[in-house]
Amino acid sequence: MAAPRSVNKLGVIMGDQLDASYLRTLGLDRERDGVLMMEVAGASVDPPSHVQRTVLFLSAMRHFAAELKAEGWRVEYRSIADAGNTGTFEGELSRGVHELTPGSIVMIEPGSHGVLRAITQACDDLGVGLTLFEDPHFLCTHAEFEDWASGRKELILEYFYRLQRKRLGVLMAEDGKPAGGAWNYDKENRKTFRSAPDAPPPPRFAPDAITRDVMDDVRRVLPDLPGRLDDFAWPVTREEALTCLRDFVTNRLPSFGDYQDAMWTGEDTLFHAVLSPALNLKLLSAREVYQAALDAYEAGDVPLNSAEGFVRQIIGWREFIRGVYWYEGPDYAQRNALGQYGSLPEFYWTGDTDMRCMADSLRSVLDRAYSHHIARLMVTGNFALIAGIEPQVVNGWYTGMYADGLDWVTAPNTVGMAMHADGGVVGTKPYAASGKYIQRMGNACKGCRYDVKSRTGEDACPFNTFYWDFLIRNEERFRSNSRMSLILKHVE
Repeated sequence: MAAPRSVNKLGVIMGDQLDASYLRTLGLDRERDGVLMMEVAGASVDPPSHVQRTVLFLSAMRHFAAELKAEGWRVEYRSIADAGNTGTFEGELSRGVHELTPGSIVMIEPGSHGVLRAITQACDDLGVGLTLFEDPHFLCTHAEFEDWASGRKELILEYFYRLQRKRLGVLMAEDGKPAGGAWNYDKENRKTFRSAPDAPPPPRFAPDAITRDVMDDVRRVLPDLPGRLDDFAWPVTREEALTCLRDFVTNRLPSFGDYQDAMWTGEDTLFHAVLSPALNLKLLSAREVYQAALDAYEAGDVPLNSAEGFVRQIIGWREFIRGVYWYEGPDYAQRNALGQYGSLPEFYWTGDTDMRCMADSLRSVLDRAYSHHIARLMVTGNFALIAGIEPQVVNGWYTGMYADGLDWVTAPNTVGMAMHADGGVVGTKPYAASGKYIQRMGNACKGCRYDVKSRTGEDACPFNTFYWDFLIRNEERFRSNSRMSLILKHVE
């Protein structure tokens, strides 16, 4: 006799919630309840998603669903290849409710205001109860962040990070002071790659049968996605993600502190972890990631500046931007404090530019849906800022073109940090820089068609020309910013 279709509770698992412990958080029972997982083609179209980002999400989802089924869970899985797939979260949820007639729906809150709104409205329209749980992956709850942020004139990362260190007991001495006597070692993290030892690349994983099926489906259903698929090698299971974590801690973390701000053409990862896609999919937990770094430091295998610099990204910056995203509300991503409305240049999609730094950073994105955070902020982000491109267009590009792109991640990083469009919520000054910064931190200026020493003329580095233009057109706006006073004197 066939199993009944109806379920008591229907647990909805999103594509970035691939943690088996979430089923316990939702209070699901194997015998009475069901799990719904939805591949939604529309999520790869608006904004346009890099083909590797889409394959990564869908392959990780299918692997996770297979694991749940093997453990005896009833999983209703909606593939983009299904004949009746609607291509929207609302449509697939509606199909699931009509077919399974659940008494209620339970889910971890999505990491997007838009998706949360769509799911909530769909449940209202369907007349089915929805219970949302806060995401247990994160180290700081909404209430804790709001308690810290409320009443502050500025949301300064450094103060939040210190609170996190104390609250979590991370890199703290017995007397309540920071390990080593300083809260951060950022000044020790700016060596150039010229003096670096070899940087072993992260592990690569050949596509298995599930991933190859996903590739076929994506090529057929979404043939026009940007980016290149040939070099797909991302971890798509928890086991593969753990391999990447161990490899980073052993092979790159010891030098991460010294060279985390370095850039070098042809070196896409340097000493960076490249763990953010696995973290954002929840194949890895934030706690196990920072604990692995702490264990290596305590064992004497990693210097303090490397351990601190990496831990700061996990318990500080990552939690900070997630807190800002929810604290500032749904309208945050639409802010445009500098009044910029320029179009995104075509070379962001093709990599076809004579600017050597931009061409190399964009090649990395097009080839692998990845570049490390300095290339993102100080090359592609910096150019978009000083050239006057509309923040929402830039935000869409970053969200779609990076393997770790998610709304809660990208909006504060792009609208806030890169584009300074939030009026200074995330960064107290704009991250605008001329070609001198790029020359100092890497080798891209050598052999470039443009002259990094020139500010005007056909051969002038565009970063120089746009940098001074940016300062001139925003001179009055930045007058009251004390951190910009010295720079504005040079403008005068």
